[in-house]
Amino acid sequence: MTASSASSASSAARCSADETDDSGLLAALLDGMDAALVAFAADGTVTHWNHEAERILGWTTTEAVGRTGLAGWAARKQDADAIDAALAAAMRSPGRQVHEFALLTKDGHRVLVRTQSSAVRAPGGRVAGVYCAFSEVHTQMDLERSIALSEALFEDASWGVVLIDADLRPAVVNAHAARALGVGRTALLGRPLGELLAQGVEELECALQHVLAEGAPQAVADLWVTLRSEEAELPRRCWRSGFVRLSSPLAEEPVPLGVAWLFQDVTDAKRAETEGSLLRFRAHQLHRAGRAAAECPDPAEAAAVHLDFALAGFADHGLVDLAVTPAPRPYGALAEGDAYDAYDEVEVHGDVHGDAYDAGGEASEASGTSGVSEGAGAAGGAAPPSGATGADRGRRARRGTPRLMRTLASPAGSPGPSETLSASGIPTPYVPGHPAFQAYERRGSVRTSAGPASPAGWAAARNWPDGTVHGLCVVLRSRGRTLGVATFLRAPARRPFDRADADYAEEVAARIATALDLAGAASL
Repeated sequence: MTASSASSASSAARCSADETDDSGLLAALLDGMDAALVAFAADGTVTHWNHEAERILGWTTTEAVGRTGLAGWAARKQDADAIDAALAAAMRSPGRQVHEFALLTKDGHRVLVRTQSSAVRAPGGRVAGVYCAFSEVHTQMDLERSIALSEALFEDASWGVVLIDADLRPAVVNAHAARALGVGRTALLGRPLGELLAQGVEELECALQHVLAEGAPQAVADLWVTLRSEEAELPRRCWRSGFVRLSSPLAEEPVPLGVAWLFQDVTDAKRAETEGSLLRFRAHQLHRAGRAAAECPDPAEAAAVHLDFALAGFADHGLVDLAVTPAPRPYGALAEGDAYDAYDEVEVHGDVHGDAYDAGGEASEASGTSGVSEGAGAAGGAAPPSGATGADRGRRARRGTPRLMRTLASPAGSPGPSETLSASGIPTPYVPGHPAFQAYERRGSVRTSAGPASPAGWAAARNWPDGTVHGLCVVLRSRGRTLGVATFLRAPARRPFDRADADYAEEVAARIATALDLAGAASL
């Protein structure tokens, strides 16, 4: 053998080895595909048949390769003509062709598949055959639905959707979630949740870690959060949240990719639900108080029962001060600064059922409403508004301050029933402008709070128990007369009194006033 012939033989051997390696690589790629694949030569002979095609139709590679066409074994003869025509059209057309065919399994069942066919060309451009990738229609439709659902969730969903990665940072955010969080969709990506939420971030991160470790919870959770803002403190929001753990479908073992967090703002519904529950509870307390007070032989004891039932879930302390009738003066010794008489008709500027006016002329909530602050002119009479009618101008506001004597008080140190105090005749040492005097004058309710910058002696200056930071004074009215003032107090653990609290306190005060009026009449 010459050197040239030996070199030619060596080159041929290398080419044969390369073709063998390429064939093995091609077979491995075909068998590893998620889609079924069958390839045909130009004359219609089956040249390739992968494992997924074997799984769907049941025909093995050995049984399929070498057959001509699909008629009679992988397709019914009635369907084979349409399949052959579609494959021939794919060989003549550029790009891929999509069709749906009914094929036969090895056990004779028909299965509907969706195919993508494309021509296979030789290096010179000549058509060498056609390949056909297919999958079951329902599998393909499931995939398309999943993709469509994913796109819809991130574009048009009425719920907020956030994909959180394993580091607990947003990876994908839909438009609704971006609006709820108050930032742009791209600005959220990769940022820690603590930079987005001022309150509630600990609960949220705990829920996300639980889902990553244990899986999705059985029910949705209501999370109260506050968005972080440098301009002003934003109100709390309630987000009803659901969580789903995401795993890679390509891994043999589940590998968590993150958590899908879906949420909806239900703040208004939760507040309405809370208010409804509170109203039902207070109505039940009023009913129970009425039943218990009806069994009390002493009207003063019935008033204490009403006060005790009102404090449950409402306030930490309760006080009742009755107006003291001044001692009679010598004949002719009348003074303009006499104290209020509980049995006198006292008129202030403004309608009883409307707004009373302070010295500055600004409307402040009065009878049937709630005052907000300890306004000026609380101790003395108020000037009528410039638009007052002649009848309003004729009303007289008494000067001086009423003398209020402590009658009922809840224990300040430890819980227990309210105590009925003996009538000593000594007035309670309230300073002028005290909220109790304001409520007495206005014949309404007055709310007050210490505020964050108030001194430590705020409660002591008002002769209230230590630790009080919120107060609500309500006038006691019965048979058209002002009897005194009921005061409800709250510690820092409770929120300030609001308008609904004032309405409830006025209802309780009306019952206490009726009982005390009856007690006063019985003592005559």
